[in-house]
Amino acid sequence: MKTITKTDELIAFCEAAKAFDYVTIDTEFLRERTYYSKLCLIQLAVPGKGDDHAVLVDPLAHGLKLDALYALFEDETVVPKPLFDTQVAAMVCGFGEQVGYETLVRKITKNSIDKSSRFTDWSRRPLTEAQKSYALADVTHLRQVYEFLRAKIEKTGRGPWVEEELQILTNPETYRVRPSEAWRRVKTRTSSPRVIAVVQALADFREDYAQTRNVPRSRVFKDDALIELASTKPTSMEELGRARLLLREARKGDIASGILKAINAALALPKEDLPAAPAQDTQAQTNPALADLLRVLLKAKAENIGVAAKLIAATSELDALAMGRRDVASLKGWRLDVFGDEALKLCQGKIALVADGSMVKTIPVLS
Repeated sequence: MKTITKTDELIAFCEAAKAFDYVTIDTEFLRERTYYSKLCLIQLAVPGKGDDHAVLVDPLAHGLKLDALYALFEDETVVPKPLFDTQVAAMVCGFGEQVGYETLVRKITKNSIDKSSRFTDWSRRPLTEAQKSYALADVTHLRQVYEFLRAKIEKTGRGPWVEEELQILTNPETYRVRPSEAWRRVKTRTSSPRVIAVVQALADFREDYAQTRNVPRSRVFKDDALIELASTKPTSMEELGRARLLLREARKGDIASGILKAINAALALPKEDLPAAPAQDTQAQTNPALADLLRVLLKAKAENIGVAAKLIAATSELDALAMGRRDVASLKGWRLDVFGDEALKLCQGKIALVADGSMVKTIPVLS
């Protein structure tokens, strides 16, 4: 198997790849030690059989430039726009929720993948032959998987569904975390505007610190420590030292100074500038019976069209619909056509669910 470590080798492969209808791509990252995932390996294959038409690209190789690869990715005659994501396509094709790649390979190609190298530290060099074979198998089997899923999607006319999903996945905004919005990821049940202000300030500081120094946010301080600090509101190093959940490294230096600065800034906010408590979805607001009916409708629709139910609507969306909310993804795009429209009619009492043998169907309700 070939491992590309030089720029001219990568240019040659990318030029040759332009003669084919598609190229399969996989990557290996290291995510545990940095804020931004570290790209450690790129696997590429063009149509064909075996390993002869596949290569590994080592982005950690000294002097290797990836410009030719970026240009290949932008060539829509080879790489479709948006990119074809196998897992999304599999869910659209009825392979279940969050189906694993190994399962797809087994079901579609009737092959199995050696799992012995799945926990590899891909940043370490040299890679063993077993590790290289494991990585390469991801894109060699992917050729058959892609061709099968593409044919099925074309046959069912669900290409627009896949494109709609992939427009979200390929949008940089999907992955961008702004420090000022980081507090929304913190699960807290407080309704105190002052405590929320402290949560916002601490989350803002933590995200900015983690991004600028490229360290995991949990290495700065974890959510449970953030919530504790927002509750106790220490304003001095002495008070900060009494925190039970704060990591030792966060009790001194830049992190400790940043914590105290964030807390003091939040405490200094005038009352009129404090944030409003976010609306809470409570169990009391939910109509449990209606939520259960929506679950039945979703399951029936998913089985009828052969699409993973989770791809159509999350359980939390069904609860939101039962509360009267309408700002959910299942009421937009292709989801509205296959589920959302009838979900609304069910909520409005315009249709009912009936059992017809082993199937569940909807019937109009006469007013």
